Amino acid sequence: MLEHLHRMGLRAEHMYMAGGVSIGLSFLSWMLSKQMENAGIDRADRWGIFIGEWAPTFIALGNGLRTYEK
Repeated sequence: MLEHLHRMGLRAEHMYMAGGVSIGLSFLSWMLSKQMENAGIDRADRWGIFIGEWAPTFIALGNGLRTYEK
């Protein structure tokens, strides 16, 4: 899988950036959901957690690609 991602042009830095962006999006989605929906804090928390769970995956892929690139 890492070889395929590498051939597609993805590099470790791209995955690390995606992880950082997902952390920012997690916070942003939490704030917007909390302010714009009348569903309460529980729904805002679910949105934040859902997007926040992407970050470890992107960072793990970045670590794998970093190892593959060496």
